[in-house]
Amino acid sequence: MSASREKKNRQGQEGTGFSDPRTAREAESLKQERRTNIMYAAIGVLFVVVALIVVVVKSGVLQNTVSAATIHGEKYKAEEVNYYYVNAYNSFLNQYGDYISYIGLDPTQSLKAQQSAFSEGQTWHEYFVDQGLATMSSVHALADKAEAEGFTVDDLDEQIKTNLDDLASFVEEFNTNNNTSYTAETYLQAMYGEKMTLDLYKKQVRLAIIASEFSSDYQNNQLSYTLDDLKAEYEANRQDYDVVNYESIFVSGSVPTKDADGNDVEVTDEMTAAAMAEAKTTAEGVLSSFQSGETLEAQSAANEDLSYNFAEEATYSSAPAAAQEWLFDTSRKAGDVTVLEADTGYYVVLFHTRSRYDYNTVDVRHILIQTEASQLAETDEGYDDDVARLKAQAKSQADSLYQAWKDGAATEDSFAELANEQSADPGSNTNGGLYEQVYKGQMVASFNDWCFDESRQKGDTGIVETDYGYHIMYFVGQDDPYWQVQVENALRTQDYNTWYEEVTSGYEATTSKLGLQYVG
Repeated sequence: MSASREKKNRQGQEGTGFSDPRTAREAESLKQERRTNIMYAAIGVLFVVVALIVVVVKSGVLQNTVSAATIHGEKYKAEEVNYYYVNAYNSFLNQYGDYISYIGLDPTQSLKAQQSAFSEGQTWHEYFVDQGLATMSSVHALADKAEAEGFTVDDLDEQIKTNLDDLASFVEEFNTNNNTSYTAETYLQAMYGEKMTLDLYKKQVRLAIIASEFSSDYQNNQLSYTLDDLKAEYEANRQDYDVVNYESIFVSGSVPTKDADGNDVEVTDEMTAAAMAEAKTTAEGVLSSFQSGETLEAQSAANEDLSYNFAEEATYSSAPAAAQEWLFDTSRKAGDVTVLEADTGYYVVLFHTRSRYDYNTVDVRHILIQTEASQLAETDEGYDDDVARLKAQAKSQADSLYQAWKDGAATEDSFAELANEQSADPGSNTNGGLYEQVYKGQMVASFNDWCFDESRQKGDTGIVETDYGYHIMYFVGQDDPYWQVQVENALRTQDYNTWYEEVTSGYEATTSKLGLQYVG
């Protein structure tokens, strides 16, 4: 199984819940644009994600004749809307975990009695109704479009069966761990309400798979770009992709709001103007000293009121707002220096270089042997020894697996098979441990350093230690230059957005107050 073939074959999202494709797209964009660690959150089946979280839903008899929502002319009863409502709620709890109390949500209290922190004038109940209906509308819009275009999922029945088998296994384990006696259907009813059936659940799973696969197929297979397309976009919007290297000193023009005794000070416009004028004079003095040969860094070291910064690779958005246009002016040249006014002070900015990311991204496979966590507290006697023992245990396992691979076929395909069998990384242990178009700084330091070692060659292998454990590495090879990856991601996002809005237009949900009383 080659990396290129896997790249073409990876489509869709596994699981019972459908992720809004806009959210999935934004997540992929963020993965390319910001520093992350080696562990990526896996998209798992819903009942595994929510684990023991069971929403207590109204168990009263729903009126079979009452619809709760209408989407594109089709009426849907409360039990179907409730499926997406509960998914939205559980997804939210899973995302925010222990932090939900900080955003004002108390799971032990009625959602209808709590004001949402995310939407003014809404209760949390109304917020999750809206979130659930938005996803439901997306699913139906995409599934309808797929059917209209004759799109099919080759292994649809197999995916549904796998989902139901996983559900049965999970419920069996849940019963064992909690001394309960749920069947798959009664567990679903505890999750979604008494009107939920296996058939209705299968219907939702089927729709989610079709919608997700169709969406992914369009984004990954139907959209394509030539090098000329990428160059044209880059030239038209260079500031979105370039980075600058510069130094700066910031001189504050703010007026203290407390006096020396800690008393409040009423700041007047005159005081602010005077402070800003003084900051400007200081900044101009810094500029003059620089032009006389004293570096910005040296001046800052000698004066604690001068805030120094050296930016090696600053994007347009990460540069100070007051300096963005000046730094990214195409006429800028090395050694340019100026004083720029900001809202609360003045910057002295020294420009060095402007560039793009011309280095090649890389494709790499890995097998993570995770170090088990110690069951002892850090303050317990023997904690350090126990941690060392567990690390040695993981290292020994990694060494043994690595040696077994080398003693076998020792090919990329055999490595991929071993990754699927043995890796603890949920972000890659279903695709042969493969990460593609990895850019510098994306992975944790030791993983990154191994990938971007200048001596690295196709087919290189080794073991790398990180805080997560030991990674058996396989270097697949270099991929496209990072600037091309950035530009293509931007174009793909833009074009997907346009397509998605067209597909979902007209699928906005309308609700029935009578039917919605049975939701949640």
